Amino acid sequence: MKEEKQKNSPTETVKTKRFSQGLPVFNPYAAGIDVGDTMNDVAISDGATGHEVREYKTFTEDLTNLVEWLVSEGITTVAMESTGVYWLNLYLMLEEAGIEPYLVNARHVKNVTGRKKDDTDAIWIQKLHSCGLLQKSFQPESEIRVLRTYVRQRKNLINISSDSVRRMQKALELMNIKLHTVISDILGKTGLQMVNAILQGERDQNELIKLKDPRIKASEEDIKKSLVGIWKDEYLFTLQQAYDEYVFYQSQISACEERIKEQLLNQAASILDGDLTDVFVKKKPKKNQFSVEIGPLLKIIAGVDLTKVEGISEISTLELLSEIGTDMSKWQNGKHFSAWLNVAPNTKITGGKIISSKMLKKKNHAGQTMRMSASCLSNGKSSMGDYARKMKSKLGKKGGVVATAHRLARIVYTMIKEKKEYDPQIIATNNEIWKAKKIKYLEKQLLQLRKTG
Repeated sequence: MKEEKQKNSPTETVKTKRFSQGLPVFNPYAAGIDVGDTMNDVAISDGATGHEVREYKTFTEDLTNLVEWLVSEGITTVAMESTGVYWLNLYLMLEEAGIEPYLVNARHVKNVTGRKKDDTDAIWIQKLHSCGLLQKSFQPESEIRVLRTYVRQRKNLINISSDSVRRMQKALELMNIKLHTVISDILGKTGLQMVNAILQGERDQNELIKLKDPRIKASEEDIKKSLVGIWKDEYLFTLQQAYDEYVFYQSQISACEERIKEQLLNQAASILDGDLTDVFVKKKPKKNQFSVEIGPLLKIIAGVDLTKVEGISEISTLELLSEIGTDMSKWQNGKHFSAWLNVAPNTKITGGKIISSKMLKKKNHAGQTMRMSASCLSNGKSSMGDYARKMKSKLGKKGGVVATAHRLARIVYTMIKEKKEYDPQIIATNNEIWKAKKIKYLEKQLLQLRKTG
């Protein structure tokens, strides 16, 4: 594109832009794949002005034949839609074959008006990709992908086990056992022991009260009253099943944590070229927390200690690293990273005016972790807590959480990319500058009110 200034009159200058005709081809050896559950349609250029489209089934043998054909045709890059999980195996096989796969957002490859068919979709994807109009979706490295699978599985198991806890509480309520209303946590040592004793046939509250932990603040009289219930077989049966389900999922979570521990050890050992078994320190686990200290390994992998940032715990750090990895060069800057996390407004500007700044409706696991970390900061006394309260008063509860998550995302991006430890004094200084400006503004308003009065 060239810009020229053309004078129509002595006092008028017209700005002219010149564009090239047609779309240039940047990827001549590109292919487009319409991915499905049972069939993959693959389109490549025929070397002239047309396309060659082949259909392959999704069995492993067919995927191998598909990749071999692309290699034989000299294809160097392939674009495919992110449809469910159907793309994953083909994506990995293309990587192993030396072909650069592009996993693209389905919104970016919407077909033109006309008949909707799989082969035409593949041709359209190939056209867009050959002209360089498609952006590659973020995909972590293989080691991070393995860790992500284990961490997501652990999170899913925790969510499922919480349903078991609710069913336990419902069964107790149906029997009018009010234990869960007297003690703070039915999943603690006292609660689980009492529930287990009830399932073993114990009905005497004087015997059940012996299982009370000394740290329980509730009085023995209240606990005894809460243990007098209406014992019906059908409710005891549902309680037994919910309890067994909870115990089973806890064992599944423990097994998953062992895999996570092994993966963290492997990644940290590859960084330091040594055995890091002694890094783990046993600790008394809290609810939904690891039974070992994983902070040192997370620091080795990230290069910095993210847990020093207010609101970000060990679990939050683990979830973030399993989603984003440690290679920050995949994002241009902190703004792009925040936008990818979906903690920045999708601002649309036309005619120099903002016409929309709504958040995109998309699921991003790392972004959800950032929001969860930001949601608890408004009650803190730290500098980030001051910032969270300021944003909450300015933008409301929901907007304040998103703004705080955006600030956390920028901090995490800078820490990992520059290997710089967190400095809370920077946030505190910014807060003091904001307070000084606010005081100056209010004093000016007060002065104007006194003059008008």
